[in-house]
Amino acid sequence: MTASAQTTPVEASATVKPRRRWGVLALGFYTWLVIIYSIAPIVVMIAYSFNKTPGGRTVTFAWLGFTTDWYRHVFDITQLTQALVHSLEVASIATVGSVVLGTPLALALARHRFWGRGLSDLVIFVDIAAPSIVVGASLLSLFISLNWPRGLLTIIIAHIAFDVAFVTVVVRARIAELDRAIEKAAYDLGAGPWATFYRVTLPLIWPGIVAGALLAFVLSIDDLIITTFVAGQTLTFPLWVYGAVKVGIPPQVFAMGTLVFLGGIVLAVLNALWQRRQPA
Repeated sequence: MTASAQTTPVEASATVKPRRRWGVLALGFYTWLVIIYSIAPIVVMIAYSFNKTPGGRTVTFAWLGFTTDWYRHVFDITQLTQALVHSLEVASIATVGSVVLGTPLALALARHRFWGRGLSDLVIFVDIAAPSIVVGASLLSLFISLNWPRGLLTIIIAHIAFDVAFVTVVVRARIAELDRAIEKAAYDLGAGPWATFYRVTLPLIWPGIVAGALLAFVLSIDDLIITTFVAGQTLTFPLWVYGAVKVGIPPQVFAMGTLVFLGGIVLAVLNALWQRRQPA
């Protein structure tokens, strides 16, 4: 091999670095592009929640001046306020129900082998992957066959039905990371099954339960398609906004949506701070 054909490590790194630098820049640009694309509608909603509207009846995208009137009168529309209350009630109850059902299911699927385990995995996957319109239509058929009047109760049942799969997947992933030697040590020290669960297992999987609960709450309060099938005459916040689009959205919707968004941010920040304070 001639001297001209040989390359030193320094020369090789010099030829590779520019390519890597351009790759990092392109990846960073793409990341920020996706972030901007995702948050742009939220920024528009927040900005126009401070916009004056003629007569305060419907939102206009012509900037007419800054105002905070819509926050002072955010609950003036009775039906809109009641719809938000329904959404918060449904999301809260559905979150608790999906956590209560999903956590034991996650423990069973992660720790035990039993007949029908594969079928349970398949059902969970189908529940997550199935289009919302299919889930909504199937639940509607179930309620009609049972002759159940559609309303707040059927919305809660429907939301638990599709939230429980997400909670199970999140909690199961947390359980898969745990070392079973810790639980075996608790057994060796004389703790029974329930004492081991409450004193050892539950604290260790609690971050996964919280993450699953937050995901279930967000999915529930945001749902429109499935709720449309099973709501009957009951209106949730997404249903009310969807109906108002046909006649004009009042500016209070943007103000209320901003408050809901800020509430989600607060929950996420509190969860992150709580996670940091937990021991490793």
